[in-house]
Amino acid sequence: MPSTKMDRRSQRTRQALAVALAALMSEKRYDKISVQDIIDRANVGRSTFYAHYQDKEDLLISQLEHVLDIFDQHAGHGAAGAQPMLASLEIFRHVEAHRHLYDALGWGRGVELLFTKAQSGMARSFEARLRALAPPAQQPAVPLPIVADYLAGALLTLLKWWLDNDMPYPPERMEAIFQRLVLPGVWASLGRHGQP
Repeated sequence: MPSTKMDRRSQRTRQALAVALAALMSEKRYDKISVQDIIDRANVGRSTFYAHYQDKEDLLISQLEHVLDIFDQHAGHGAAGAQPMLASLEIFRHVEAHRHLYDALGWGRGVELLFTKAQSGMARSFEARLRALAPPAQQPAVPLPIVADYLAGALLTLLKWWLDNDMPYPPERMEAIFQRLVLPGVWASLGRHGQP
C-alpha cells in the first residue's frame, strides 16, 4: 500500500512540475526560465525537483516523450486516406493548439533538445510502421532506419517552416503537403507502387 501512495504522490509532483513549466513557457521564453522559477510555480522543494529530474531540459524532454506517446496512440486515426505511419495530422493540430509553448522555446537550446528528441522518437515510430508495411519477402531498396529518420526529419523541418512563417495553412493542409512530399519516395523505397 505505501508504494501505491508514493507512486501517486510522485505522479502528482511530476504533473505539478509539468504544469508549472507549461505555464511559465506561456509567459516567457524557455531560456529565461530557471529551475527556481519552476519549483516556485509548482510549490515544491528543490530536492523534490531533483528527485524527479536532472534539470529543466530533463523535465522538458519527459513532457515531449509523453506527447510523442500520445501521438503514437493516435497514429491510426489520421485523416481519410492518410497513411498510418505517424499521426502527422495530430502533430500539426497539437502544434497549432500549443503554439505559444513552441514560440516560448525560441530557436535556442530548448528547441534543439526538443527537435533532437522528437526526431529520435518519431523515427522509431515510423520504422515500426514501415516494417509492418514492407513486403515480407522483399528487401527494401533503402534500409528502413534511413527512411524512418528521413521521414521524421522531413516532418520536423516542415513544422519549423510552418511555425517560422506564422502558420499560413491549417493543419489539414500541412498534413496533405507532408503526405504529398514524402509518400511517393517511401513507397518506392519499400518496392511498392503507390499506396498499399
